[in-house]
Amino acid sequence: MESNGDNKRVNIQSSSSFRLRSPSLNALRLQRIFDLFDKNGDGFITVDELSQALSRLGLNADLSDLLSTVESYIQPGNTGLNFDDFSSLHKTLDDSFFGGAGDDDDDNDDDPSSAAADESDLAEAFKVFDENGDGFISARELQTVLKKLGLPEGGEMERVEKMIVSVDRNKDGRVDFFEFKNMMRTVVIPS
Repeated sequence: MESNGDNKRVNIQSSSSFRLRSPSLNALRLQRIFDLFDKNGDGFITVDELSQALSRLGLNADLSDLLSTVESYIQPGNTGLNFDDFSSLHKTLDDSFFGGAGDDDDDNDDDPSSAAADESDLAEAFKVFDENGDGFISARELQTVLKKLGLPEGGEMERVEKMIVSVDRNKDGRVDFFEFKNMMRTVVIPS
């Protein structure tokens, strides 16, 4: 762990699901996602809200398929998933699709196939942000994705530009894949 002024920089090895190794950071991340998906703020994510959130991410799911997947997690009498239900659904999907990667202390970080899979996953994530395919993420591209996700940071170009500057090591005003990988593997925790 390196100290960087008032911030602690923690290097995180990526897993297939980009899960952070700190359970408290994972819980915060999941709560933030829950809050974003819960559009009306009632403490429940309905199937419609989930469908809309997935559509904004470019993941169009059939409403009946989504309902059949989610309904077993919705508690009787509730209108949708509460946070605990959403956490259970997330864990089940993570275990199913990623084998619960990152939960064990005996990770195979030196496994070349795991490293290749991580690299491939990062490349796919990078493509989401690099909308024009030029190999760089510009402030405009980042702003577009943040807006699609419904994040307030997307509303102010000045904040978006600060986000770019914070990871732009070669100071060219945009984020290349190398810089993106470093950003995805590092978390800054205010002290």
